[in-house]
Amino acid sequence: MLDFLRGEGIKDSLISDIISFRNYYKLEPIYEYRIPVPKYNYYGKEVWEQAITALLCGENLLLVGSKATGKNVLAENLAAVFGRPKWDISFHVNTDSTSLIGTDTFENGQVVFREGPIYQCAKWGGFGVLDEINMAKNDAVAVLHATLDYRRIIDVPGYDKITIDEASRFIGTMNYGYAGTRELNEALTSRFMVINMPNITTENLKKLLLKEFPNLKEEYVEQFAGLFKDLQLKSENSEISTKSVDLRGLLASIHLMNKGLTGDKALSMGITNKSFDDFERTLVEDVIRLRIPDNLERSEIFKD
Repeated sequence: MLDFLRGEGIKDSLISDIISFRNYYKLEPIYEYRIPVPKYNYYGKEVWEQAITALLCGENLLLVGSKATGKNVLAENLAAVFGRPKWDISFHVNTDSTSLIGTDTFENGQVVFREGPIYQCAKWGGFGVLDEINMAKNDAVAVLHATLDYRRIIDVPGYDKITIDEASRFIGTMNYGYAGTRELNEALTSRFMVINMPNITTENLKKLLLKEFPNLKEEYVEQFAGLFKDLQLKSENSEISTKSVDLRGLLASIHLMNKGLTGDKALSMGITNKSFDDFERTLVEDVIRLRIPDNLERSEIFKD
C-alpha cells in the first residue's frame, strides 16, 4: 500500500509519518487478521492527503458523498495503510448501545461481558468504520458522542470505564437521500473532520479498470469508463435513478465477460437489472448500446 501511495504522488513527509505511526503503535498478534487486504485501491491524491493528515493528527473522519464515490473503499484502504485492525459497524434500525459497546451473556455457567465492536476497536487501537452513520438511532448516537469526543473514554454501564487507545480512529460514511437516513446533529458532526467525496474521475476510473483487468484492451478501457460516466451524467440530470450507477456492478459485469458471458448479458445482470422500472431499464439499455455492441465476445474485449 505504501508503494501505491508513492505511485499516486502522495507527499513523502506523509508517508514517513505513516511509517512512524506503524512503528510506534504496536499491534496484538491475535488481531493481525483484522488488518484488511483491499481488493480495490482508492484513486484520488487530494482526498488521500486530506484523510491521512487528519488521521495522523488524531482526528476522526466523516466521508460524505453520493453512491459510487468510494467511501468504504477509502476507509478500508486507510486501515490497511496504517496497519490497523478494522471493525465494521453498520447502522440500521436495530443498532443500539448494547450492540455497539457490548452486553451481558452466559458463558460456562456465569455472567460475563461480551464486548461489542466499538468496545473492541477502542480497546485494541483499531479503525472503526461507522457505515451509514446517518441511520443511527438516538440510543446509538449517545454512545458515539461519548466515544468520539476529546475525553476518549467509554463508560460501560454496570462495569468500568475504558480509555480509548491512542491508535484508535473512527471513520464514518454516509449517503444523502437514502431511505431511513437523516441529518446528523451538530454535536455528532463536530466530532469529525469531514471530506466531501468527489465522483471518480475518468482518468482514475481507467486506472481502476486496468488494475483489476490488466488484459483489458485499451479500446474497452475507454468504453467501460465512458459508459459509467454516461450513466452518472444521466443520473445527475435526473433522467435515471442512481440504481444503475453501480461501479461494483460494472466491475462484476466485466468479470463475467472475462469468464465468457457476452457483454450485453453481463451488463444486464450487473447494471441494467438493478433498476426495476421498465422505462428506466430501457433508458439504461440505450446508454449501454451506444458504447457496447450486442453479443460482444470475450476475445473482442480482452488481449488473450
